[in-house]
Parts: sequence; C-alpha cells; structure tokens
Amino acid sequence: MQHIQKTGGWALVPFLVFVLTFLGAGIVLNDFYALPAPVAVVLGIISAFFLLRGSTEAKVAALIRGCGDSKIITMCLIYLLAGAFATVTKAVGGVDATVNLGLSVLPVQYLGLGVFLLAAFLSTATGTSVGAIVALAPIAVGLAEQSQTSMPLLLGALLGGAMFGDNLSFISDTTIAATQTQGCSMRDKFRVNILIAGPAALVTVVLLLLTGWNTAGAVEAQLPELQAANFWQIVPYLLVIALAVSGINVFVVLILGTLASGAVGLWQGQLELLTFGKSVYEGFTGMTEIFLLSMLTGGLARMVSEAGGIAFLLKKVSKAASGFRSAQVGILSLVGGTNTAIANNTVSIVVTGQVVKEISQEYSIDKRKTAALLDIASCVVQGLLPYGAQILMLVSFSNGQLNFLDLWSSAWYLYLLLLFSLLAIYTPFVDKYLQKQPAAEQPVAV
Repeated sequence: MQHIQKTGGWALVPFLVFVLTFLGAGIVLNDFYALPAPVAVVLGIISAFFLLRGSTEAKVAALIRGCGDSKIITMCLIYLLAGAFATVTKAVGGVDATVNLGLSVLPVQYLGLGVFLLAAFLSTATGTSVGAIVALAPIAVGLAEQSQTSMPLLLGALLGGAMFGDNLSFISDTTIAATQTQGCSMRDKFRVNILIAGPAALVTVVLLLLTGWNTAGAVEAQLPELQAANFWQIVPYLLVIALAVSGINVFVVLILGTLASGAVGLWQGQLELLTFGKSVYEGFTGMTEIFLLSMLTGGLARMVSEAGGIAFLLKKVSKAASGFRSAQVGILSLVGGTNTAIANNTVSIVVTGQVVKEISQEYSIDKRKTAALLDIASCVVQGLLPYGAQILMLVSFSNGQLNFLDLWSSAWYLYLLLLFSLLAIYTPFVDKYLQKQPAAEQPVAV
C-alpha cells in the first residue's frame, strides 16, 4: 500500500486552505454559506496534491481511504436517513402537530429550557448528539417559527443539551474511547465529568429561565392561535425517541421512523405511495451538501494525517507542557486542535489518547480527570465547528434561516463547559475529590 511522504507541520497547510477559504468567503460576502462548503474543501484537497510530498497515486489512495472510512460512511448514511425521516414526517403534518402540542403544554417563554432538558435526556440515553439533533431539530425549528421564539436560542439550547449527553453518556463513543485510552472505569470518569459538566448545565438552566422570564410578555403577545394536535401525526417522533432511548441501532430507528411516518400519511390521506417515495428522495437530496462535505473532509483529514500533520500537532503540544496545570491545558489544546483538523470527536480521542496518557503519567495527573478532560475538549470543539456534523445538521434543518455565527451566539452551555473545565484545572476542588475517592482497579463493564 502506497503512503504519502511525511512532511510534518507543512501537511496542515491544505487543511488551513479549506478553513480559511470557507471563513474568508463568509467574511467577504457577509454570508458564511454563500460559498458551498464542499467547494472550499475541494480547494483544500487540490492544494494537498500540490503541497504534500509523494506520488499522485499515493495521494489519491489516501483521499479514497479517508472518504471511504467506515465512520465517515456511517455518518453519511445517517444523514440520508435523517433527511428522509424529517421530510416525510413534515409532509404528513408531524412537525405542525408536535409544535401545537408543545405550545399547548409548555409555557412558551420557557421553550429554550424545555428543548435543552429534552436534548440532554435523549443524548444521555442514546449516547449520540447527532441522534438527539436528528430527532429534535425539526420540532425545535417548528416551535421557533410558530411561537416567534428566537430560533438561535432554541437551536443553541438543543446543541448544548445534545453535547451535554454526548459528553456524559455511558454508551457514548467518546466516553468509551476516553476511558479505554486512559485505562479508567466509566463510572469513575462519569463522577469527575459530572463535577465539571453539572455546574455548566445548571448555570445554563438558570440563564434559560432568566431569558424566559424576561421575554414572557413579548413572546406571549405574538403567540399564534393553536390548532388541535393530531396524536397520530406525533407518533413517528415518539417512536423514534422511544427506540433511540431503548438502545436500538440508529439505522433501524430512522428507517422505522420513516416507515411509520409514511404509514400515517397513507392512512390519513396526506400521502400517496408515489408521493411517499418522492418525499424520501427529497429528504436524501436535502442532505447532499452535508453528505459531500463530511465525505470530502474525511478524505482531506486522511491525507493530512498520513503526511504527518496530526503527529506534528501531537509533538508540539506535548512539548509545550511544563507543569501539572499547563499539562492539563495542553491536553485540552491537543485534543481540540486534533478535532479541528479531523472534525470527529471520537476519532480525535483515539488519535491523541496514547500521547495524552503519557503526558498525564509524566505530570502525575489522575487518569480519571484526564479521561474527563479528553471527552470534554473534544465535545466543546466538535459542538462549535462550523463544518462539524452537529452545526451542519442544525443549519440544514433551519432551512437557511440561520448560520453558524447565530448558533455560536447561543451555544451557552459549551462556553460554560470550557470555563468550568479551566476552573477544574486551576482550582483544587476536583483534585481534592480525587484524593478522597480511590479509583477502580479495572475498567467497570457497563
């Protein structure tokens, strides 16, 4: 198998071309989605062919290996199925029915809080932030449109809740990767993690309560006349949430949810068999941009990685550590920088795990804290990446009504999570807790 020649830090330049093209076009045009993101990543790939050393065949092979990576293909198929489910369910009136039910049950000024808590529960139960976003984003967008509530506020709350669960769930890929690479139990990691993420979530809840309290009169005055909710139109959402919480494979969940939506539409007359098929395909095509971007980014990341770009990052950050606390900041930076290059939080943990373990051992950092910091850093960065799956899906579901800057302004939980992570590093609270609590001898099976 041919491989690209090692070029160290120079290998990161093609990825910078992609990022700077994407961000630069947005700044110049005052619209961050005027230039389709897949075009920007193609420019990065083209630059990689000119800048990286090695034969053209080796570069092509690396690109194809990255595009065809099992994790990338899995993610892309989830996008397609999620698009089909969302489109069919909307066609049969599921979004409108769920919105009407939500507005009749929840005080409209506290919709942001409700979305945050529901996303946190669903993501914790299923271990996936993307799954929570897929299930709840169409509902959140509909609630925002019908109640005149700020869409960035609701989708920012959804993003925060989804990343909260992804970070803490026992069945999350990031939790499994963090605990396995550092050799600690999931329960031990959870206990340290909740000491950091719990306060961040509580402050977010308080902020959402205060926001609702301050806007109560203005929002209620704009509340539209509600229609009676059709229970059967809501069933597909309830089915998806129930199946996801029960641990069913996400592919099965989305396929069954789409079939359930189609069955409801055929039974109640909103769809015919042909229009059902067309709606499924419309959902597929609606995810074309995110599909292409994820696949091409995977290819570019593989080219950069094989040329030594990721290894260069690992070496630089590990050298920058000079003490107990700076080493912990270095761990955050290392995982965050790798995640920025790869755009996949689980893979970032796997790639950096061994180096992080060596840093933690050298500076006597408790492995339970290291595992928590690994997971937290990857989730914070992944949740804020403009080309990350979470923001891309939220922007896609918003039908062009907001961009990643709008989401950044309302992603309160992620900023608070980073703040409390730094407090855990620079204050003794977490370290004192760890001194009093012995670690499990072996990872605990969950």
